Amino acid sequence: MAEYVLKYADGRGQVHQQVAAATSEKELRDRYSSQGFLIYSIKPRAAAGGMFQRRKKINVEKFLIFNQQFVTLIRAGLPILKGLDLLADRLTDPKLGPHIQAVRDEVRNGTLLSEAFRAQGVFPKIYVTSVMAGEKSGSLVEVLDRYIHYQKLSLAVKKKVMVSLMYPSVLIVLVILLMVFLVTFVVPRFASLYESFHADLPAMTRILITVGTAAQGSILALGGVLVAAIVGFRIWSRRESARNTLDKLKLKIPGLGEIWLKYQVAQLSRILSTLLTGGIPLVQAMETAAESMNTPLLQRAIDSAGKSVREGQPLSKSLSTASKFMPGLAIDMIEVGESTGALPQMLNSVAEFFEDDVNVRMQALLSLIEPAIMLVMGTFVAFVLVALYLPIFSLADSIR
Repeated sequence: MAEYVLKYADGRGQVHQQVAAATSEKELRDRYSSQGFLIYSIKPRAAAGGMFQRRKKINVEKFLIFNQQFVTLIRAGLPILKGLDLLADRLTDPKLGPHIQAVRDEVRNGTLLSEAFRAQGVFPKIYVTSVMAGEKSGSLVEVLDRYIHYQKLSLAVKKKVMVSLMYPSVLIVLVILLMVFLVTFVVPRFASLYESFHADLPAMTRILITVGTAAQGSILALGGVLVAAIVGFRIWSRRESARNTLDKLKLKIPGLGEIWLKYQVAQLSRILSTLLTGGIPLVQAMETAAESMNTPLLQRAIDSAGKSVREGQPLSKSLSTASKFMPGLAIDMIEVGESTGALPQMLNSVAEFFEDDVNVRMQALLSLIEPAIMLVMGTFVAFVLVALYLPIFSLADSIR
């Protein structure tokens, strides 16, 4: 018998986690479900750890297209299994196709749709939880519609941020390449010219030629060091402690730290709003939201807030206590939503507000970054030109 890490809630709402033995995940789930427990997750014990274990990813946009087609087929009256049959063999994505086929096979063998998606280990936690809620309430189409709407908004925000960052990123790369070209190619040519004249060079020219000559001779070594540093950073950044350190550093970056935090708060609010609207209890919604976030700093804060909510505390107070960096405006808006009984709608408003704020601040910051990049590039080019051509003027004066 295999061992599994089981996470479930009892009748009083208390969440438990333990290791249990069973012949299969389905057998273990059936055993605890028959006792009245609400199952959150079941994972093989061997796969529960691993410092460098990374979760496989699927193409979110192609998965969104699959869900749109799946909902259309179900709404047209086709059974779930027939809909999966029609879509599973027609998916061209090599990463998504095999997983959908495996889901189809699991459903054909009698497994619940949510359990079949959960067993693959690649689908978003919020999606699996939403499907489970749709199965329990008998409103799978409505729940999937809400997930599709959430995913469209989330992708739109991410694309808007990426498009905003694309131009300054390309500009920075081009500036760096220009600097490397000037230092490693142009400067050494002038150095050979001045050496043939045995000219007495100014101090700034000597410094520039020394740097350019050294850089030309060690450019391959510098490139290797840069590649090694990037690979080492990627390996290091997978550690839990490293991710915590990076999150703290992101918060301390002037301007960007506040934008990053508000973007994460918007994502959290959007996830909670989607889950609560789909009928998921608040405690379970917070569990799912914590697992869906990619920042350990927020994950710990949400987990801590979830424990307070489980003990009877309001969500606004729990978040305020658990997270010292949560924006006060978000806390106040959530408190109003709780007091009026419209928490899902208010969380959606929080998400929209902070997404708009992030967009405005990004545009304002980028409008300052672009001139700064041009100023740095202009200053460097001017320094190189003055340093290289100053000896020429001196030689011309001596010839006269």
